[in-house]
Amino acid sequence: MSTLFKRTKILATVGPSVFAEEKLKEMVYAGVNGFRLNFSHGSYDERDEQIRIIRKYAAERGKSVAIVQDLQGPKIRLGELKDNHLDLKKDDEIVLDYAIKEHDGSKTMPVQWNLAEKAKVGEPIFLFDGKIRTTVTEIVSKTAIKCRVENDGFVMSRKGVNLPETDLGGDIFTEKDLADIEFGASRDFDYVAMSFVQSAEDINKMRQILTSHGSKAKIIAKIETKKAVESDEAMEAIVEATDGIMIARGDMAIEAGNEVVPIVQRKLITFCRKHSKICIVATQMMSSMVDNPEPTRAEVSDVATAVLLGADAVMLSDETANGKYPIETIREMKKVILYTQNHSEIKKFDILPEGHYKNYDALSRAAVEIAETINADVIVAATKTGATASAIAAQRPNIPIVTVTSDARVAGQLALTYANSAFVREYDENYAFDAVQDLKSSGYLKLPEGRDSLKVVLVSGLRDEEGGTNSIQIRKI
Repeated sequence: MSTLFKRTKILATVGPSVFAEEKLKEMVYAGVNGFRLNFSHGSYDERDEQIRIIRKYAAERGKSVAIVQDLQGPKIRLGELKDNHLDLKKDDEIVLDYAIKEHDGSKTMPVQWNLAEKAKVGEPIFLFDGKIRTTVTEIVSKTAIKCRVENDGFVMSRKGVNLPETDLGGDIFTEKDLADIEFGASRDFDYVAMSFVQSAEDINKMRQILTSHGSKAKIIAKIETKKAVESDEAMEAIVEATDGIMIARGDMAIEAGNEVVPIVQRKLITFCRKHSKICIVATQMMSSMVDNPEPTRAEVSDVATAVLLGADAVMLSDETANGKYPIETIREMKKVILYTQNHSEIKKFDILPEGHYKNYDALSRAAVEIAETINADVIVAATKTGATASAIAAQRPNIPIVTVTSDARVAGQLALTYANSAFVREYDENYAFDAVQDLKSSGYLKLPEGRDSLKVVLVSGLRDEEGGTNSIQIRKI
């Protein structure tokens, strides 16, 4: 059984390379478990069409697929520059002015966020993905700051601006974000991803906003700021407050340093496993496949490492959004995941997972121990809210988890959870057992060679409600 299912999931970004309906269908069939819609780009009409297509082919394939709304957040960029280019030299003084709308070719440049409200003298500011490093020397006005350039180089229109040591003071929701959240609430996204999270308080604010719109979407905190990773306590507090995290290694490397990323990645995966939250490793996982039909060996090792550490999902960004080989990239990533999980067990650690409900934790630990002791083929979880399935997944069993729920939204959210294949079925007392029988009859669950039945550990309850999980059974199907 373990050879058939990816336990680490694939989250893929939708972009120009895969806007066509046939491409999105291919992505579903190639093994994508979740689709990231990047709200830094595109129109609402485009989003509606993409949502329709994704859900159409997920239903045709008979699988649950998560749709993630990724908010732009306070992604600070330069404005439009004259001739789209400006050369800079070490010790140049530049001014970044929010009030300027048109660049005249001078070293006073427009910027799409009022840095004067937050930046302080002495703080570093990085331009163009860190290619130009500067230090704030003066707050010139209510809308402008002056910086000293520390290296030769150039900048271009709309390139990113990073403020690694600036406290944004909770101002991470832009007017665009608030409008996008309202739109998303009416489209039933499974997850909303928050950009540039700095603290657990940011998560709490987001939850209040989602509640005010009646949204049941879960929150993914993108970890990419220096403040978010300044201590283990800061990271764990964010993990506890959110429903999942995305290790956004691109901006994190710029803001906190390249050398920080591997250690932070390991710590965040551990914290997510401890608190039964999903963990997504993102950015440059197979970036060479934007232009090439094969990944580099280093990229293969990077994906395999995420699998071995127990990440719930690995993410493709430009590879599928703008790359020449989006479907090939998905297939290559799937091959790496399957080979890794089938030739090496997930790294164990001594910390016991501790979710919100101790009965879920106790039952899930017992279920996994039983399943591994008897060499079960599959663990089946009957769940109303998804908490049981998440708690089992947090144990990182080397066995597939089939989850049965009466709630389609729960199934969609579990699509990114480690080892889970979620199916929707109308509730009755035997719905999980009946669902597994149907999956066996359809060939989705295949009998091991030389056996006439599946060995199943079934975790269920007596009623279809939160907290109802209270039994473990060993069944043959």
